[in-house]
Amino acid sequence: MTTTVPCRVATRRRFLLCPPAYFAVEYAINPWMDPSRPVDADAALRQWRTLRDTLRELGHRVETLQPLPRLPDMVFAANGASVVDGRVLVARFRHPERAPEAAAHRSWFRQAGYRPTVAQLPNEGQGDFLPVGDLVLAGSGLRTSPAAHREAEAALGRRVVSLQLTDPRFYHLDTALAVLSEDQIMYYPPAFTPESDRTLRALFPRAILATDRDADVLGLNAISDGRHVLLTDAAEGLAEQLRADGFVPVGVHLPELLKGGGGPKCCVLELHPAPGGHR
Repeated sequence: MTTTVPCRVATRRRFLLCPPAYFAVEYAINPWMDPSRPVDADAALRQWRTLRDTLRELGHRVETLQPLPRLPDMVFAANGASVVDGRVLVARFRHPERAPEAAAHRSWFRQAGYRPTVAQLPNEGQGDFLPVGDLVLAGSGLRTSPAAHREAEAALGRRVVSLQLTDPRFYHLDTALAVLSEDQIMYYPPAFTPESDRTLRALFPRAILATDRDADVLGLNAISDGRHVLLTDAAEGLAEQLRADGFVPVGVHLPELLKGGGGPKCCVLELHPAPGGHR
């Protein structure tokens, strides 16, 4: 029996990124971070620029958030806000080390023409809120409060599906799950409770399932435009599965930023859609 490979279509996206001008690992707020390991700041900047340039080469619009001193994790821009249908919910970080980043995001969105709402409950932006189809998949259990899911549902105007994370290595939803298209995801089942795994299998019966090897290199921290999928070049198994499902994997090399517990998606906040179409 021959299986038909779906025809995948890319759509032009708009992204917000923040250069790693002050990137360092000065504290440990996730299992990937080890302040005793040296970080090559110049290499981190080169790797980030390659990610930015790759997005542009694929036809996407890249906006830039100004980095601030003493905020080494600002490069992980995805955590600063959730943007759905032009509605913006600014993060409220759980750890005090990152808390000042929220004000920088709020200021950027205001200047860009949005009317952001600031979260009142712990919520780490697109790290834990991923739009797919007419839903928002939301992670909890490690960073974002379960109660914050209801707050986000009201602020973003979409139904939120709650998913519970269980493994500290996968501390945000976007480290354990990637949205590939309006009806397709890839994820790592052991990162979720059995109930959340069942929810995902029911919603996405054709989901791509990551192996331990690919999950262990944050292979699921990926960016998709519906056809091209940017993911770490170390996730070779996922790349093969993506090709078999009609996607075009684009490997990127970010080993320095991985020392902070982030991959391609952590560095990219997708803006859904550009100002003018938001409510």
